[in-house]
Amino acid sequence: MSEDQGTGLTAPPLQMRYAGVLEKGMYIGLAVLFITYIIYVLGIMKPYVPINELSQYWGKNVHDYLEHANIKAGWHWLGMLRYGDFINFIGIVILAGVTIICYLSILPFLLKDKDKIYTVLVLLEVIILSLAASGILAFGH
Repeated sequence: MSEDQGTGLTAPPLQMRYAGVLEKGMYIGLAVLFITYIIYVLGIMKPYVPINELSQYWGKNVHDYLEHANIKAGWHWLGMLRYGDFINFIGIVILAGVTIICYLSILPFLLKDKDKIYTVLVLLEVIILSLAASGILAFGH
């Protein structure tokens, strides 16, 4: 008896586009994380917090760490990309932001199909995720 490997199911182009962008974004983000980690570990770029001082920060919560290390919260890390311990944020941002790019990549399919409800939902999702990432919708912390 031969096993049928395929079920005859295929994903629509919309889902294939989303998955393809997600896969590429994930690989790019992981590659950037790997490269920036190597740069940090090899000391190619000077770290903001010297490696021999890291252990004094391990027991601190985020607020205390930021205060004692004199680091501003939020998007101020962009100005600190000249330090080896901050360049890894680039890969993290890629991985965190790939969902927004995935949604934007399927928008042409939704517009072409005149799918108004999903178009509005995708646009709202992109807006909300973008606002959340920007810090505008920050509550609490």
